[in-house]
Amino acid sequence: MASVSDIGASALINLLSAIAFLVAFAILRLQPFNDRVYFPKWYLKGIRGSPTHSGALVSKFVNLDAKTYLRFLNWMPAALRMPELELIDHAGLDSAVYIRIYLLGLKIFVPLTILSFAVLVPVNWTDGTLVKSKDLTFSDIDKLSISNVGAGSQRFWAHLVMAYVFTFWTCYVLYHEYKRVAFMRLQFLAAERRRPDQFSVLVRNVPPDSYESVGEHVEHFFCVNHPDHYLTHQVVYNANTLAKMVAQRKSLLNRLRYYQNKYERDSSKKPTTKTGFCGLWGATVDAIDYYTDEIDKLSKEEISERERVMSDPKAIMPAAFVSFKSRWAAAVCAQTQQSSNPTIWLTEWAPEPRDVFWSNLAIPFVELSIRRLIMAVATFFLTFFFMIPIAFVQSLANIEGIEKVLPFLKPLIEKKVVKSIIQGFLPGIALKIFLILLPTILMTMSKIEGHTSLSTLDRRSAAKYHLFVLVNVFLGSIITGTAFQQLDAFIHQSANDIPKTVGVSIPMKATFFITYIMVDGWAGVAGEILRLVPLVMFHLKNAFLVKTEQDREEAMDAGSVDFASNEPRIQLYFLLGLVYSVVTPILLPFIVVFFGFAYLVFRHQIINVYNQKYESGAAFYPDVQRRLITGLVISQLLLMGLMSTKGAKQSTPLLIALPVLTIWFHRFCKSRFEPAFVKFPLQDAMVKDTLERATEPNLNLRAYLQEAYIHPVFKDEISEKASAYDEEESNVLVPTKRTSQRSTPGQSKYDSEASDTGGA
Repeated sequence: MASVSDIGASALINLLSAIAFLVAFAILRLQPFNDRVYFPKWYLKGIRGSPTHSGALVSKFVNLDAKTYLRFLNWMPAALRMPELELIDHAGLDSAVYIRIYLLGLKIFVPLTILSFAVLVPVNWTDGTLVKSKDLTFSDIDKLSISNVGAGSQRFWAHLVMAYVFTFWTCYVLYHEYKRVAFMRLQFLAAERRRPDQFSVLVRNVPPDSYESVGEHVEHFFCVNHPDHYLTHQVVYNANTLAKMVAQRKSLLNRLRYYQNKYERDSSKKPTTKTGFCGLWGATVDAIDYYTDEIDKLSKEEISERERVMSDPKAIMPAAFVSFKSRWAAAVCAQTQQSSNPTIWLTEWAPEPRDVFWSNLAIPFVELSIRRLIMAVATFFLTFFFMIPIAFVQSLANIEGIEKVLPFLKPLIEKKVVKSIIQGFLPGIALKIFLILLPTILMTMSKIEGHTSLSTLDRRSAAKYHLFVLVNVFLGSIITGTAFQQLDAFIHQSANDIPKTVGVSIPMKATFFITYIMVDGWAGVAGEILRLVPLVMFHLKNAFLVKTEQDREEAMDAGSVDFASNEPRIQLYFLLGLVYSVVTPILLPFIVVFFGFAYLVFRHQIINVYNQKYESGAAFYPDVQRRLITGLVISQLLLMGLMSTKGAKQSTPLLIALPVLTIWFHRFCKSRFEPAFVKFPLQDAMVKDTLERATEPNLNLRAYLQEAYIHPVFKDEISEKASAYDEEESNVLVPTKRTSQRSTPGQSKYDSEASDTGGA
């Protein structure tokens, strides 16, 4: 059990680590040769260029201006200076709302910390139950927790009242934040520039037809059922193989360009390469001739594959992107049922083109349910099997575990300084290292499920990660034993006893979570801004792999905020703060430091580093709200279990109302605000359409939408054919290849009701 000195040692180590990271960042960001690592977003926007220097050669690599080092911390006020509206314009609504999650943590926990230290800490400290008990082992931190209050004490009324106060304050803040984000989303959508997804829907499970191709069937269906509003469509091709060929050809072209530039700089010697993997081994050949031949060979294969995909009916998937003449029409189509058979002609809002995950569009719709069932089972087993190695690591990451496995180290680790470091630092870092590979595994599982947009993939991965963190990091760290021992215990005991079992263990694990917060939330966030791994990788790529400017941009690209892993990590801090606010308030200041520090760091990163790969208009926020409510209910149930073991018979029943009120509050917020995130108001759509028609009466919407949802590998070829289409399309029923139903031997069982109404 870690003592105050152990926590102090851990705090000192993590504070020194965080300060070292911040100082290193403040210095490294000033060096010219690191400029592309710490400010890549401005390069990608074309606003910033490579620093120009005159004089000594060393000035190209090292900043020799001593005055800039005196202002090395000016990045902090600069990160806070950009107004929120400008931040939205600069980085998008997704990034701005993500930053607000950290601000939400400060709004909730700063008042909770003040109240806890003003009321609960004195109540716990002055009872003195632990001091009077001679047979108990405890630390000074336990004296500040609810463990120091004797069974049946009247002091538990203070905890009961504070539980209600904390719940009402948390719900108050959550309500106003949800209201604010919903308003920001509607305002953002109303003010947003024209985008293809505003006019388009994704149609899935197009029924097969014996008379028409998928494209003809889609066109016929929407001309019949949306005669005044249908504009155009684009069928979905299974072009995954072709996409790999295109990517490979681009890579070869990039290498050829490098060797051609090299030969132009020095024509006395023709460049050579080896024919093996990445030019590392194999026969030595002329590089320009070799890559020219390889590109020609691959181009022929690509043309053949392109023709196969375009002509093979089996390569056309029963799905299409359908575009309309107005936002209003698209909203009506996306939010209504198209057929009396609810399993066909399924429509949903089309993701914006850069948000489309093209590979999964080729998955047959029937296969999706099977995939998702398999992944749900896999998620369950991953969650519970992963608890076994985590429990093993946690058992080793303490004094007793190390002495048992490595007895010869006992004289060393029994020393006071070493013992403090092990108990205050090692458990948190061990758990942090163990979770590094998890986001990649969960993202792969989400891709297998078949989701068609990057934003949905992130949200689904975040949901899995949150479940994993809740079961393994929180419950798995509180309860000892392997996963199946815990699962067996939960199965064979009453449901009413589960909160008691977990509640009793909560105060004992406060010190572990404090060390974890310092490792992950202090030093970890400081490591985020240092970007040590991207810094090293950029310079390695720049030295050995970068051959052209395209390579340099790819090496510099920092990607976007990893929402799939970062948001569940934030939820763990919310959960810890809500659970321990009444039980062990000493943990709250560590939570507040995390939220304040992370808000500053990630605001800087979003302004200067990360470039959001898509824009969903903060569609993820209902998931954030839902997980916060889940954490609040869990904290209330565990407090009930803990209080029931402390003999607080009078106050415990009064806690039952808390989860009931919290769930009612969630349902109220869900009905009040969530529609703004899943539907688009027809009134707002009509306003935008009317305004657009007034300001741009000659807008050629067909030309704007014609290529928006063409698979990237087809854009160059199909764009040449796009000009053949007329600017306006008549609304009359399109001719079809269908023969009269009266002259056919029998009716296709897959024909829709719209098909039945169409004649030849």
